[in-house]
Amino acid sequence: MTQPPAPETLLVMGQPTFATQFGPAELGRLRQLATLGEPLVTEELTSPASLARLARAEVLITSWGCPPLTGEVLAAAPRLRAVLHAAGSVRPHVGPAVFDRDVLVTTAAEANAEPVSHYTLAAVLWAFKKVPFLANDARAHRADWSYRERRGELSGVDRTVVLVGYSRIGARVCALLTELGLARVLVVDPIADPAEIAAAGAQPATLAEALPQAHVLSLHAPELPATRHLIGAAELAALPAHATVINTARGSLLDTDALAHACADGRLQAILDVTDPEPLPADSPLYDLPNVLVTPHIAGSLDTETRRMAQAALDELERYRAGRPPIDPVSRGDLAVRA
Repeated sequence: MTQPPAPETLLVMGQPTFATQFGPAELGRLRQLATLGEPLVTEELTSPASLARLARAEVLITSWGCPPLTGEVLAAAPRLRAVLHAAGSVRPHVGPAVFDRDVLVTTAAEANAEPVSHYTLAAVLWAFKKVPFLANDARAHRADWSYRERRGELSGVDRTVVLVGYSRIGARVCALLTELGLARVLVVDPIADPAEIAAAGAQPATLAEALPQAHVLSLHAPELPATRHLIGAAELAALPAHATVINTARGSLLDTDALAHACADGRLQAILDVTDPEPLPADSPLYDLPNVLVTPHIAGSLDTETRRMAQAALDELERYRAGRPPIDPVSRGDLAVRA
């Protein structure tokens, strides 16, 4: 059988991103799958050299640093048929104009979901034993271990974890918790199929029903206008004393000031990999609270871990070239509900 012609492909992303995501293995595979040119990669689409490549490109492989694919950009790319994103959310660069052209859009978000779900599982297990908070307490109490019970009961038995958002990551965290028998899991997601949640061993619930039962509240909802400050002062007040709030999704889901107030009096604890704003201002009280752990947005793929996402985009390119359906397409409607 004759191999289909290799589509002319342009990489559009920041130069540091390209250098990190495309190592020798990824570049070798790219050369086998695509027709390339100069520049191979660009972070702008306005120079004569980039416009010349754009005019011939059938496929764009995008990642962090890709500029918006506006109507003007698309007018300069008459042969464009696919935008294959080697990262998660396509919202910063893909808008209605792309879908108006019936261009295929894919994402590598699934490849990024794995490390985030693993970080979240570790955070949940640490929350059960109050590990990061007791580690901070140890600096003050030193040899006196009587402080051990001050953060609440340490047992992980009969714990309830509330997942807000049955996203790719939320579903993975749910599976890890239920398959390992680590906790009773309640899922709050008005869009998700309740039967799918039940099949995963969890229980669908409303936010009002779930919050008073949460020993751990873990956020996995997308960043949308409707989800801004989804968890505010009232929701935090509904949590039981000594509950832990985990956020590995988007900082805007949490009202930062309300969380700082709820943690300042010692009633709640928090593990935050994302914040609003990001990073937090240097004078944020969250940095100094012993019952708050802040990490610098490290749950997702970092450094050479991101090559899994490049390989996912190359998987999509291989399927596109062979005329096979994409693994993870993004539709116009998806932009309203996906992160």
